[in-house]
Amino acid sequence: MIFGYFVGNVLPISGDFSSVAVSAKQTGATVPAGDLQQQAPSNVKLEVENDPTIGSKDAKVIFYEFSDFQCPFCRRFFTDSLSQLEKEYIDTGKVLFVYKDFPLTQIHPGALPAAIYSECANKQGKWREFHNAVFNEQNKQGGGTVQFGQAELDQWAKMVGLDATKLASCAQDPSVVAEVQSDQNTGIALGVSGTPSFFIGSTDKGFVNVVGAQPYAVLKQAIDQKIA
Repeated sequence: MIFGYFVGNVLPISGDFSSVAVSAKQTGATVPAGDLQQQAPSNVKLEVENDPTIGSKDAKVIFYEFSDFQCPFCRRFFTDSLSQLEKEYIDTGKVLFVYKDFPLTQIHPGALPAAIYSECANKQGKWREFHNAVFNEQNKQGGGTVQFGQAELDQWAKMVGLDATKLASCAQDPSVVAEVQSDQNTGIALGVSGTPSFFIGSTDKGFVNVVGAQPYAVLKQAIDQKIA
């Protein structure tokens, strides 16, 4: 019932918004970075709330990802770029990575329950383990959108050692649904319409928006601009 309420009351989002990434992959072309980056609206406040994070809170550059656990392009970012981002910027204290939920419920039915489980995993101190498991297990099933349901989510939660009793209680907590809703509302206010969408920068210097599972070099360019 909680899932149904959220899906029914969130701003409708439909369509495949990752077409830029698809086109680049299919043609083998590299889309110019300038066409993929734009300044984020300055009237919307991006904050690190109760969001999962990786890295130092003292980092001068923040890297926000708006993501969907059933999105193959989000999975591509996880597979192709996140480890490089960690090695070069997060582990060195230059960048704080912040994860925000943006489940595209009309095209990815598993995204919302996965987001809720993710929030619950974060409360148990195992967000990273659950996040990685969801994407890794989908990778084993193929490169496109993988249809998963409650059974798979429970299996992955057990795999990473989540307390099942706490998880079941947490997943029914309206405040957890509200956390996902808050992330999505922030994304909508920023103009996010698909995943993954990244906002890179800082409150004082502003944020640049990079859209899609772009090559790591595109993300690196945006980060270096903000560091400079």
